[in-house]
Amino acid sequence: MNHKQIMKTQNPFILTLLLAAGLVTRAAGQTAAAGGSSTAATNATAANVLTVAVFDFESKDEAVRDLGPKVATLINATLSAEPLLITVERAELDKALSEQELGLSGTVSPDSAAKVGQLTGAKVLVTGRVFKADDQTVIVAKIIGTETSRVYGEVVTGKPGQTITDLSAELEKKIAADVTQKGDTLVAKIESREDRAAKIKKQLGDKALPAVSVKIPEQHLGQHVIDPAAQTELSLILQQCGFTVIDEHSTNKAAIEITGEAFSEYGMSKGNLKSCRARIEIKAHDVASGKVLAIDRQTSVAVDLAEHIAAKSALENGADVLAERLLPKLVN
Repeated sequence: MNHKQIMKTQNPFILTLLLAAGLVTRAAGQTAAAGGSSTAATNATAANVLTVAVFDFESKDEAVRDLGPKVATLINATLSAEPLLITVERAELDKALSEQELGLSGTVSPDSAAKVGQLTGAKVLVTGRVFKADDQTVIVAKIIGTETSRVYGEVVTGKPGQTITDLSAELEKKIAADVTQKGDTLVAKIESREDRAAKIKKQLGDKALPAVSVKIPEQHLGQHVIDPAAQTELSLILQQCGFTVIDEHSTNKAAIEITGEAFSEYGMSKGNLKSCRARIEIKAHDVASGKVLAIDRQTSVAVDLAEHIAAKSALENGADVLAERLLPKLVN
């Protein structure tokens, strides 16, 4: 059963079970089952699984010199057991940061958080600091939304006989509560394709819209995909915004060509859920002059009961974000 079939089911009880099981799709927020539209949308939002990246905590004081990375490891391990959270694997996080020569610890700022979110697909970053105060070990955590730049803080103070493991576990509970209960302020509001298209149309105004072709081949786990999701999604948004979309069967020629590559890969499982990461890289150029109009890229993450549907959703999400940045540049 695919996304559309699930959301079109006429049995509200089955739909509720599917949503309660953790089905997370963009379609769930956009399409309502007959006879239960508001309930389905509410449940879909409540069931949203957030991706969290935990960075090493800063620990410069001599007395706690080695505790920062240990605290981060402990918090990451316990957060990974939370049912509504998916943590970015430390190896993947280190790889993404090292490729960009970007190292972050307790000093991570909301501005740099947005960049890390794009690189790793994480919606929420957790970092902080460990230090000594009056012979007590204090751990301060900073919870940052990569899309909204909203920041929350939590503190735990060691009591006599309390180990760093106990302190980390106590802090993790506070972090998990913040992320799950305040997730709507940490993550940008999900927009429907129609709402996004309307926003882009407003930016375009009454400017003449050129004919555009889109060619973005796609791979999943090293396999060629014959129905590229990013290409389809971007073409659909272009069409909804009033552009003429050209393909190999069209008699007209495109004034602008959008080319690129997209790939997706399996991330991890949590219960019945599968997460996939995707990255899209695109280039738009004017056919007549050969001038490059825009170059952009986007990383995204999606979760679903089926791996390939999660991969497709991640690519669709990435294409949606790219469209909002790209389309206005095609008419300037």
